[in-house]
Amino acid sequence: MPTPQKKIPALQGVQLHHSVRPSVPRARAPRNPNEVPRWRRRKDARPGELLDAALEVFVERGYSATRLDDVARRAGVTKGAMYLYFENKEALFKAMVRDRIVRSIAAGEQILDEHQGSAKELLEILLNRWWERIVEGPTSGMAKLVMGEVGSFPDLARFYHDEVINRSLKVIEHAIRLGMARGEFRRIDPAMAVRLAVAPMLVAALWQYTFAKCVEGGQIDRRRFFDAHVEIFLAGLSATNAPARSA
Repeated sequence: MPTPQKKIPALQGVQLHHSVRPSVPRARAPRNPNEVPRWRRRKDARPGELLDAALEVFVERGYSATRLDDVARRAGVTKGAMYLYFENKEALFKAMVRDRIVRSIAAGEQILDEHQGSAKELLEILLNRWWERIVEGPTSGMAKLVMGEVGSFPDLARFYHDEVINRSLKVIEHAIRLGMARGEFRRIDPAMAVRLAVAPMLVAALWQYTFAKCVEGGQIDRRRFFDAHVEIFLAGLSATNAPARSA
């Protein structure tokens, strides 16, 4: 015969402490079937996030002081995830420059090939694009970084000169040569003229990351500065303003 179970008397007058009260699981909201899991979204976007973070950290700290840990932390990933895409800091820097700067130069080269208007109009477009990239765009801090640090790293200096400086100057120089060939611009040294065209814009880029931050009244109206520079530069190029040749 089965052994009769012993009845346990009720716990009268005894209250359970809240720390031992069994928790009741909360009901989860139903998952949206069209929602992409967060880890998948970040996996797809991660290279771009790393390049965005690299640009920010390089500009803030400079090349020498930047570590891959800093960039990974800014992007919200582990350092190990960085090495899935970039083997070292130099590779990250080059990838960032190619994606954020060289791509813009390539777009300028395409404008050069497709432009149907005057050389003056073309030069204005190219100078405006140069200004937006160097002074007003998200890559504006690169001018200070490159001029202040890259010279200490010969390989990076050669890389930046060949892929950024040389290509961007050639685009503008081509527009000046075109204007000379069409008779819109007077005969000058185009290689020297293009350096005179970009020098004031480089000064404006450096100024906003140096004196403008710490000198009272150091801020300048950047757009007025650019418009005045282009007006004066184009007036100097104009064939109608060419000095008379001596007999």
